[in-house]
Amino acid sequence: MTIIYNQHKQLETRQYLRNNSTVPERMLWLKLKNKQMGAKFRRQYGIGNYIADFCSPRQKLVIEIEGGIHDNEEEKYYGQERRLTIEELGFRVLCFTNEEVEQDIGRVVETIRKHIKQ
Repeated sequence: MTIIYNQHKQLETRQYLRNNSTVPERMLWLKLKNKQMGAKFRRQYGIGNYIADFCSPRQKLVIEIEGGIHDNEEEKYYGQERRLTIEELGFRVLCFTNEEVEQDIGRVVETIRKHIKQ
């Protein structure tokens, strides 16, 4: 059986990303941690060759926060490829921009809540 979640080879990268999270990631984590949304979320969760910003494995829900780096064509292609791969593994993927999280976190949280209940 192939292990596709939190592969050991990604351990240092996942730790680095957790320790150096962006402001929007920290803001959203304050709303997601400790099952505040009714589901357990993990930060920087490895799925295949990718690392999701947030994941609720039981809900099969991935949340990505996209910053300015995602505006260039290469990053857009990589993001689409990542999303398709994660969806092929049975996950739903929600994407929000840094600006959405910073300016209207209430709407972001409500959108996530709706997807948790589905």
